[in-house]
Amino acid sequence: MALLIDIKQPVWMKDGDLRDELLRIIPQADIRCGDDPGNLDEIEMLAVSNYYRGEALRYPNLKLIQKTGAGVESVMADDLLPDSIQVARLSSATPGQEIAEYSLACVLQEQRHLRLYREYQSRSLWQAQVPRRASKTSVAVLGLGRIGALCARKFVDSDFHVLGWSRSKKSLPGIECYFGDDQLPTVLGEADYVVCVLPSTPDTTRLFNRDSFQWMKPGSVIINVGRGTLINEEDLIQALDNGLLATAILDVMQIEPLPPESPLWQHPGVVLTPHVSGWHLGDSIEDIAENLSRLETGKPIINLVDREIGY
Repeated sequence: MALLIDIKQPVWMKDGDLRDELLRIIPQADIRCGDDPGNLDEIEMLAVSNYYRGEALRYPNLKLIQKTGAGVESVMADDLLPDSIQVARLSSATPGQEIAEYSLACVLQEQRHLRLYREYQSRSLWQAQVPRRASKTSVAVLGLGRIGALCARKFVDSDFHVLGWSRSKKSLPGIECYFGDDQLPTVLGEADYVVCVLPSTPDTTRLFNRDSFQWMKPGSVIINVGRGTLINEEDLIQALDNGLLATAILDVMQIEPLPPESPLWQHPGVVLTPHVSGWHLGDSIEDIAENLSRLETGKPIINLVDREIGY
């Protein structure tokens, strides 16, 4: 049994680097890299970041696709993927904490007008703005899974008024929780900042569109650290142009890398980062090793994706 690592994102992580980390945990394992896969019949587990339609069919005995992150929408969209192949995602506190830090940093930047001061500096303008107080500011976190809960807690600890929204009912200490489609307009109407940490599913695709942007509080900011499919980008630009919200801070886009011709690049109401909010795998590398061991021994896979609901 062999594990093939084929990440396809060398700027983020090289296949060989992940292989070296895994071999420190399971030195006896047969772990190969995408540039030298060997006999494809021996590949029973595939670790990927980027995944392409029909990719699994290259490996006749493949049993498990292990994503090296939380997002599995590219695999779920593969209509050629055999039902016999399991899919697992990573669930780790390390990238979750980093996403929470990124989200808080984005909000604090707006609270203290740091982007505005950068503009003032370029004009040699000495002009003060009143800082916004955290205790008088509402932050809504959409998606209250492991990462969303970490984000919400980060804002609670920083003295913000925190609302949470999820598909199903949840209860988290210090967070005003809402759920279901009927309660989403209420959350969006109260929040000064909306932090999206939702997965990509048929229910969440283009959740933010012409209608839902109209529910948002005037002058509010949307921060997307979930999946690019959550936002209809054409409707976002119209919403910004029409003053339905002040700013969009996007770490994920519908197409990545973002095409040079995208109007998001030059829009004054948009702040872009290249999918960097959660970077390090941290202890989740141990989960990849654990799943290889479980696959060999026939034990249940951890962080298994429910292919019916898509995450």
